[in-house]
Amino acid sequence: MQAKGAPSQNTPPAVLRRAITLPLLIFYGLGVTIGAGIYVLVGATAAQAGIYAPASFLVAAVVMLFSAGSFSELSGRFPQSAGEAAYVEAAFKTPSLTVLTGALLLLAGTVSAAAITIGCAGYIATLLPLPLWMIIVLSVAISGAVAAWGILESVRFAAVLTLVEVLGLVIVVTAGIWHQPTIIFALPSVFPDPSDTAALGAIALTSLVAFFAFIGFDGMVNIIEETENPARNMPLGIFITLMISTLLYFSVAAVAVLLLPLEDLSTSTAPISLLFERLTGVSPLAITLIAIAATFNGIVIQTILSSRIIYGMAKVGRLPKGLALLNTRTRTPLIATVLVTASTLIFALFFPIGILAERTSQLVLVVFILINLSLLRIKWRSDPAPDGIFIAPVVVPIVGLITCIAMLAGPFIAIL
Repeated sequence: MQAKGAPSQNTPPAVLRRAITLPLLIFYGLGVTIGAGIYVLVGATAAQAGIYAPASFLVAAVVMLFSAGSFSELSGRFPQSAGEAAYVEAAFKTPSLTVLTGALLLLAGTVSAAAITIGCAGYIATLLPLPLWMIIVLSVAISGAVAAWGILESVRFAAVLTLVEVLGLVIVVTAGIWHQPTIIFALPSVFPDPSDTAALGAIALTSLVAFFAFIGFDGMVNIIEETENPARNMPLGIFITLMISTLLYFSVAAVAVLLLPLEDLSTSTAPISLLFERLTGVSPLAITLIAIAATFNGIVIQTILSSRIIYGMAKVGRLPKGLALLNTRTRTPLIATVLVTASTLIFALFFPIGILAERTSQLVLVVFILINLSLLRIKWRSDPAPDGIFIAPVVVPIVGLITCIAMLAGPFIAIL
């Protein structure tokens, strides 16, 4: 006899809810990218590259562009959660390499969420007289609860916050142009002379930090099982997200380095709030609230991303099957979400933001190298592709591989 309330043997297992449209997918990508980016790192890039910080964002965007092409094709060939691990599995058929890829992604996701949490706490601390550790604990706990709420509810929540955070950046850029209209003519000064090797070296090193600001579009592939018409919407979502992020990052960084003393910008724990206050002369309360929304949004989406990596790997047997269990009401992987939330809290409490950002970039670059190699191997074998998906020219993964290796090796070469 079947126990009361127990699921029938004929009841199909819970599956992820395919509810994310192209606009919601773009908002998801922008939310995690911008939340992990300019609101947190504009001061850090200015500290390293000075007035050339905007150029560092462009270098990072170029590296991202080619890898975005590889991700777009692979997401069409293998439309499943834990996408990167699935791509490496399909290309190399080596379980240990697959697990390594998933582990790198999971570590990068939780470290990234921790870095964003510290940035978020820095903004909150300007408004609430609470210890920083307490703000970090509360931020992580609330973001974990939102991520466990349900994918459609979480992404809709993130979409609203993303609109707010994009509006905040637009306001800052508009205020900068209004404050000093001639700033447009000063834009060439953010690019160094090609013969200035010191400036070029600073840009190359800073691009590793700036690269962190673009991390997000790759995570979009991990919600592909919850995306409508993924063959069409995923490549569009990836490229549109990258284009909008690049435009916003360059514009805000240029306004910041051209209109603020670099020392003030590089030492501020709330750089966007400082920029707004200096440009407008009014209270930075509104822009601080927007920055809090932006960074909190980044924590939520990184938590969703990391939990889906655990879910995807457990689903195919690379992690314990229990981690792939979905809550019947929320249809989200609650155990995976709790594990990610706990790991994020540990990193956020015990490591500084600069170290977390650099380590995230390095971890993701290793994964990107594996992804570009995977597409090259699949193309070399001439594996047939499903009809109607995005197909990248072979030069795309080649350049993507070379640029990722160069960015990853840059700091080590500089030390030598």
